[in-house]
Amino acid sequence: MSKKNIPRVSFFKFLKHAQNILKNPLPFHHRNFEKHGDTFRLVIGPGKSVIFSRDAYLAEYVLQKNQKDYAKSPIQTKDLAKYVGRGLLTAEGEHWKKQRKLIQPAFHKKQLTLLLESIQNAVLTELHKIETGKEIDVFPIFNDLAFQTVVKSLFSSAVGDKDIARLQYITEAAQKMLVKELRQPFKSWWFKIGGEIKKHTDLTDEARVILKKLVKARKESEQRHNDLLDMLLDARYEDGTEMDEEQLIDEILILFVAGHETTSNALTFAVLLLARNPEAQDKIVLEVAAAKENPSCLMEFIQTCSYTKKVVEETMRLYPPAYFIDRISLEDDEFENMPIPKGSNLLFSFHEIHRHPSHWADPEKFDPERFSSSDPYLHTPFYAPFGAGPRKCIGNNFAMFEMIIAIAEMVENYKISPKTTPIEILPLITLKPKNAILRFQKR
Repeated sequence: MSKKNIPRVSFFKFLKHAQNILKNPLPFHHRNFEKHGDTFRLVIGPGKSVIFSRDAYLAEYVLQKNQKDYAKSPIQTKDLAKYVGRGLLTAEGEHWKKQRKLIQPAFHKKQLTLLLESIQNAVLTELHKIETGKEIDVFPIFNDLAFQTVVKSLFSSAVGDKDIARLQYITEAAQKMLVKELRQPFKSWWFKIGGEIKKHTDLTDEARVILKKLVKARKESEQRHNDLLDMLLDARYEDGTEMDEEQLIDEILILFVAGHETTSNALTFAVLLLARNPEAQDKIVLEVAAAKENPSCLMEFIQTCSYTKKVVEETMRLYPPAYFIDRISLEDDEFENMPIPKGSNLLFSFHEIHRHPSHWADPEKFDPERFSSSDPYLHTPFYAPFGAGPRKCIGNNFAMFEMIIAIAEMVENYKISPKTTPIEILPLITLKPKNAILRFQKR
């Protein structure tokens, strides 16, 4: 059987649409998928190309079934790592395996139960800041909520507002800088010579100093808070040793980046969708009221809010925060007669996979009930908002618990005024909402 050729999109076409790609690459990629099929090769420079795919089975093969022959691209292992260090998100190989095994127990559901009260308190504190009776941009509210949740889950109440504000500013500034580097690679020399990169790595150094101060204070206090910091400090490698200080700070920085950016995006998209689907708000109100009639532990409350969970899942289908996942092939490989040469750069569009008409009925429609089945494999491999395989996000349960609590508490307390205009997006490192203007009323 002859080898399957991957359709090619020329460098000229890439250059022709460069400005639009810089603003939002998704329409360009969608047109190519529609024209060339579920996999195509985009030439991005002399001798440089990227294989784009919305083939869910190829994604499953690369991320899960044959993951040992694929690695994360330098975008994460080098470009992002220079701002956040070599934590779980950016580490590779044996170093990643060692860290994953060490940290995994801290994110087991049993351990996360200890954090639920901190999560709920952070959520309620930020939701009280919603102003009613006028149009407001909701993204900053959920951005602060998600960051505060991570901070309070890590450090309980032992960190001051000034340090929180500074850590949040540095985290977001580093992400914006990385986007500039990725979208404008032709300016890389200018970013170095002009001092832009050094300015942001200096900011990261400042964040590390703040975090070391917080860790030092915790150790000296000899008090336990049963928060994530305690869990990370308790963690031991197989030989009984603990993480050294630099590695601990790397992991905390990764938690800030991975734990607040994606969650704030997903929560904002959820609220934008609820504004356009008032009947879904009504269902949540009834569900939350029933769940609070017989007060029990927070974990039971979360498990009772099944429709709210479906709303979150459907939100992340339509607007997956990690809308692209990349890998580099470490060896010559082949998938369904399609050669994948060693060194190939593959980019999987989960924005496209999650909306693929072959896998989803009425894929553009907001329909939480499509997640009603008790079969967790119903949508595998067509649904992966937290990634797939061994590198699946370690904080997926933490994020789900936080989002369910946030949506339940918000809809119980506020009615979101109906809206019909299309939802706007801003695809950066993660898929961000744009112009998230809504009006709220107290219930």
